[in-house]
Amino acid sequence: MLTNYIYKLRPNQTQVLKMSAWVNMLRSHYNWCLNDRITQYNQQFIQGDYCDIRTYGEVSPLTCFVSKSGATGNPWKDDKFDREGKARNPRRSAADIQITALPELKIARPWYAQIDSTVLQQNVKRLDTAYKNFFEGRGFPGFKNRSNFTSFTYVMGVKLKGNKIYLPKLGPMRFHNSSSIPDGFTIKACTVRKRQNGWYISLRIEDKSVPEYSAKILGKNPKVIGCDLGITKLVHISDGHQIENPKFATNKKAKRTLKIRQRRVSRKVKGSKNRKKAAIRVGRFHQKIGNKRQAYQWKVANKIVSRNTDVIALENLNISGMMRRCKVKNDNGRFLKNGQSRKKGLNRSI
Repeated sequence: MLTNYIYKLRPNQTQVLKMSAWVNMLRSHYNWCLNDRITQYNQQFIQGDYCDIRTYGEVSPLTCFVSKSGATGNPWKDDKFDREGKARNPRRSAADIQITALPELKIARPWYAQIDSTVLQQNVKRLDTAYKNFFEGRGFPGFKNRSNFTSFTYVMGVKLKGNKIYLPKLGPMRFHNSSSIPDGFTIKACTVRKRQNGWYISLRIEDKSVPEYSAKILGKNPKVIGCDLGITKLVHISDGHQIENPKFATNKKAKRTLKIRQRRVSRKVKGSKNRKKAAIRVGRFHQKIGNKRQAYQWKVANKIVSRNTDVIALENLNISGMMRRCKVKNDNGRFLKNGQSRKKGLNRSI
């Protein structure tokens, strides 16, 4: 059984500065690895072989997604052989090559040596996961900025004792132990994330002795209820019960508060410290709305599963399709009204 526990960290000032520096360096490393893959794709399928004038390096598209003249080294892995003397896996993936190049990165850029090695490896695997999602039909990986790259992940070396957690190369750190981890679970991964009001840690724990779910044997006439999601009411249950929708982000008070705080941001000078402070207040308000929404969803889920029923049926909604923009109406070069202005409020409620 796998589950997650989230706690708020209580780092000292030195640890805060170090984690902030880690995030900045990891973001730069992520963007470099992404640019290396994009460049090699252009070389291999668009430009072909050529010699880089600036570095005088030969570009060979016969190896992998990553160029031979980059900091990725030899793409052929021949250090492991089978009994017949043949290489087991002579061709490596782009992630394997970029992970193998991490020691060279630490030599060329010594400040990367202060980051834990598993954190750097997980940073490359994070990009590999983005590419995997792209090949499955999602969007192409994009370059990260300070607003959408705020976390890093450990996979080993994390120790937990009481209200203190030990993170490699960061040392012991206090945290708010709001809920204790059950006995028998082991830490599989640990993600440190920066939010508007501080640093948080997400522990992924596993207990192999606990099954993922226990199948329930249904009788001849099981009791079934269906749940229909809505906007005016959050959930309509087939037995006639309805659950209210508090609309944390779209009620009158929240919309006015958000409007005032966003107006204060726009009135500050761009690049000033006061503008950054005002933007942090906006971010904290959004975080507060998210916390309320998440807590209410757990309460609603508890109400539904606590009802005396055997089966709960939910509708499979295509949320991204519901929020997609309306099709453009064109009449001989003139754009007609297509209802997108009215749909804007509906998307916000969804």
